[in-house]
Amino acid sequence: MHKAEKCRSKNNNLKTYNMENNKINKVLIALDYDPTSKKVADSGYAMAKAMGAEITLLHVVVDAALYSSVYDNMGVWQIDTINAIDSFESVKTGSRHFLEKTKNYLADKSIQTIQKEGDFAQMILDTSKEIKADCIVMGSHSQKWLENIVLGSVTEEVLRKTTIPLFIVPTKKRE
Repeated sequence: MHKAEKCRSKNNNLKTYNMENNKINKVLIALDYDPTSKKVADSGYAMAKAMGAEITLLHVVVDAALYSSVYDNMGVWQIDTINAIDSFESVKTGSRHFLEKTKNYLADKSIQTIQKEGDFAQMILDTSKEIKADCIVMGSHSQKWLENIVLGSVTEEVLRKTTIPLFIVPTKKRE
């Protein structure tokens, strides 16, 4: 077996991968406020633990207006300490509480948490590079997953631009 293997990426750039170091040591789990984030956290956590990998939870905030429309639908992940999302600071505070609540739910004090501000896909990609993640875990909310890929989504953008494995957790119930 070769120690290094060359292959071409989608944009036709030649990349060399070290085949000796293909172990997944760090997993980045990207979460949003959707109630299905519990399933994404559970699946990503189980996978990372099975591999003996470090775990980082990431939540990206954009702006307060976006969250005001979804706040009431957060289910078990609803943030008890904030009564209304009325400023960007309260959004950031809510994000930090959400990450801590998820970490407590997973009952693992070794989990790292990161909150970022900006474009969802770009912040996921940037954070994966910053922490040197070996795998990204995300959810796919569309019941028509292929349709969502064609139309474009955060998951699709990360899939298209990442250079590391992406574990996509389907979050809608099958009928």
